[in-house]
Parts: sequence; C-alpha cells; structure tokens
Amino acid sequence: MPPERLELEKFRFMGSLSRNQDDASNRQVTVTQRNTSPSPSKIAVVATPSGTTNTGGVEPIGTQSAVDYPSDNKSRAHYRTSTGKRLTPYQWKVYDYLLTIPRGRITTYKGVAAAVGGSPRSAGTALRNNPFSPQVPCHRVIASDLFIGGFFGEWVKGNGEQPRVDQKRALLADEGVTFDEKGYLLRRGLLL
Repeated sequence: MPPERLELEKFRFMGSLSRNQDDASNRQVTVTQRNTSPSPSKIAVVATPSGTTNTGGVEPIGTQSAVDYPSDNKSRAHYRTSTGKRLTPYQWKVYDYLLTIPRGRITTYKGVAAAVGGSPRSAGTALRNNPFSPQVPCHRVIASDLFIGGFFGEWVKGNGEQPRVDQKRALLADEGVTFDEKGYLLRRGLLL
C-alpha cells in the first residue's frame, strides 16, 4: 500500500549549529563532499523534521563543508549546486520527503514517488543528484524488490567493486539496516 502524500508544509527543518546571518530561515547543514568516502559512523545527520532526532558522530575535519538547506521558496529559488545548477520543485519535494524517513527505516523508489508524485525513475534521478547527501538521506531508499539498489548513480552490477554502493550499505548498516550477500533486505519490517 503506497504511503499517503505528505503535506510538506507541516515539517520544520532544524539546523545543527548556527543559522545563516543573512537569512534566518536558512538552517546550517553539514554536507560531505561527494568525492570522499567517510566512515558511516562519523556522519552527522542534522536536517530533520520537527519532533525527530537523527544523530550520529561528526565528520573528520577536512572532509566536510557547510551548506545551507533552504527551507523556504525564496531561498530555494536562489540556491545553486556546486556546479551552478538550480534544483527543480520536484527535487525539493523529494529531498523534503527524505528528511521524514527516520534513522533505521527505509522506503523504496516507488514509495518516494507515491508520496511526492512522479515515477520511481524520476525519484531515482532526483536522488542521484542529491547535493545534500548524506544529511538528506537518499541512502534510505532501495528498489521495490528490496534490493539495495544504487547510490550516487552507481548501481550494483554483480561484477567488480562498487565503492558508492558499499558506502550506502555501510551507512545503512550503521543504522541497523542489513542486507544479505546478494544485496536484498534482511528485515522487511524496516520498510515504511
């Protein structure tokens, strides 16, 4: 059964340490650079919906950069990724939804699409381009057949090493979500 569509306006996003002095509606979020492979126990999850806590350790100095997670339309209209691209309204809806997934729980690409609209493929594309990962936890989304799926656009192919998928597996294992040797979820009860 697909989850109900969310009214994302009900969620307030909280920051970790400080607010942007120019715009009090922005919250500070620590984001790991994509070209690093941090240990999952050292990643701080700091952007959460009100009323929940997602905690972790702190990333070693030198492997993190501060990025504001815009929570209002004005800030989002001005936000640019590190490559200068804007995020679409659909991407913002997907990222807002991801912040509602509690630590140690997972959903599917189909579940994300059912919650925010669109198709599982469009949800996957938004996740592939998530500039706020792992704080906006795209690693908590797996395939509908409960296969671990991909991470940062890298999909498990069954041959060779997949460092990004291994990073996703480690992030999820740190949250208590484990997979068998073939990459399938072991505990269905963790699925939202």
